Amino acid sequence: MAFVKAPLIEKYRVHETDSGSSKLQVALLTERINYLTDHFRLHPKDNHSRRGLLKMVGRRRRILDYMKRTDLPGYRQLITELGLRH
Repeated sequence: MAFVKAPLIEKYRVHETDSGSSKLQVALLTERINYLTDHFRLHPKDNHSRRGLLKMVGRRRRILDYMKRTDLPGYRQLITELGLRH
């Protein structure tokens, strides 16, 4: 399974030329995090990639905190769509 960005960009972009809105960044990071999580099931000793995963999780956390402060309804909708916070 490869990481594909185009369908996510189509789904989460805010306007036609959007390439970096908060919603889009969180969606892309979540997809990469999920991809790496599957990767670690096959390669449990890949600690270099694990560090990158932890950095992505932290970046996603900071962006979600920003969204929670500035756009609470959008934040709630996004975490529901992406399946975060069970």
